[in-house]
Amino acid sequence: MPLLEIFEWLAATPASTALRESHYAYLAFLATHVLTLAVFLGTAIIVDLRLLGISMSRVPVSQVLTRLLPWTTGGFAVMAASGVLMFYASPADKFVNLFFRAKMAMLGLAGLAVWLFFRTVHRSIDDWDNDPVPPRAARLAGGLTLLLWTAILVAGRMIPYQQYWFT
Repeated sequence: MPLLEIFEWLAATPASTALRESHYAYLAFLATHVLTLAVFLGTAIIVDLRLLGISMSRVPVSQVLTRLLPWTTGGFAVMAASGVLMFYASPADKFVNLFFRAKMAMLGLAGLAVWLFFRTVHRSIDDWDNDPVPPRAARLAGGLTLLLWTAILVAGRMIPYQQYWFT
């Protein structure tokens, strides 16, 4: 069974229909998604700028991570949960949306980049923690994820406007 058929079936379920047709529930999830996006993205940008050596160069990277990662992780968790519910409201429409697909692909790449950072570069943080400008690999990780978060944000904002681009 092709994926689109699965998403069309999912869209026809009573809960998906109820969420899609609700006057308030979908908007509440959208507002939650946007507000937690601000928490997630705001803290992630601060971490990335520190990794690039652009901001807070006198603060150890480990201290920035210790203070901000709980907020970043929490913001991401709530943002992802609300995003899944927004997807559930119209899965077939989202699946065929090029901006949605691009956003999901870039989100996967960003997750991979963060995972690689913690599996490689972060393991030697004791050697460069207090450096005003972190090593090249840390700067590369910070720059890459900063670009990906920006592109994800733009793609997400473009999702409702696909018809203006591709008609």
